[in-house]
Amino acid sequence: MSENAQSATSNGSLYSSRPTRCGWCSSARCSAPQPQGFSALAGSIVPVLGPGRYGNATPVKAPAPYPDDLVIATKVGPVRDASGEWTAPARPDQLRGQVEENLRQLGRDHLDVVNLRVMGQDSISEDFGALAELRAAGLIRHLGISNARPAHLAQARAVAPVVCVQNRYGVDARAGEEMLRACATHGIAFVPFFSIAGEGREAGAVRAEHAQVRTVARAHGVSPSQVRLAWTLRQGKHVLAIPGTGNPDHLIDNLAAGTLDLTAEEVGLLDSVGCTAP
Repeated sequence: MSENAQSATSNGSLYSSRPTRCGWCSSARCSAPQPQGFSALAGSIVPVLGPGRYGNATPVKAPAPYPDDLVIATKVGPVRDASGEWTAPARPDQLRGQVEENLRQLGRDHLDVVNLRVMGQDSISEDFGALAELRAAGLIRHLGISNARPAHLAQARAVAPVVCVQNRYGVDARAGEEMLRACATHGIAFVPFFSIAGEGREAGAVRAEHAQVRTVARAHGVSPSQVRLAWTLRQGKHVLAIPGTGNPDHLIDNLAAGTLDLTAEEVGLLDSVGCTAP
């Protein structure tokens, strides 16, 4: 990480000096962009889901070297097994093994940000403590949590500084607003996933876009995806967006969503989209 990238996270904030609040999410389901796409990501956050069937850190290795001020984040914890079911929460020794595998796949001596995926635990203090030990050893720069509740955030903050929370959130997936507010209060980056795909993403559903989103997209001559991202970013200066794509053109379009200026009327229209809890 360059001095610029390191300063962006040194005070617990992943967003204070980001030139764009959109990044790119890598997983086994979305291939890596070509080098020209990575150049557009300079100064952005790149979450890399892995290890395990749900995600793979390998895609971002191919176009290296990537920009020095790119912040690469990984996620550890439960993974999906061969049948697609989630495994039990990882033990502390397994978390270390996952971090070491991320380092090997990415060819790095440290990870910029590692997020602990929460899956059914009431307490994450021990698991987060295991990652905090790796942070103290210099293998990890900064720590975050994912799929977490406000109680988990409080537990994690009692162990070590938390720089980000990755939770499901979007125009039609707003059950995480309490966490959104908690992150704002504590100066923590809120990094929602499924901001574009919304409610249909987890089930793999293909559904028609909401009429409200289409209306705003037509008014600006942009894609519904850009509208969804623009709405998400408008929820606070501490919000980062991490849409996944392997198409360089889509990547650049996604990054441009941060410049889309929605009117108060348009925000109200998008706010009216019906939501269901995840």
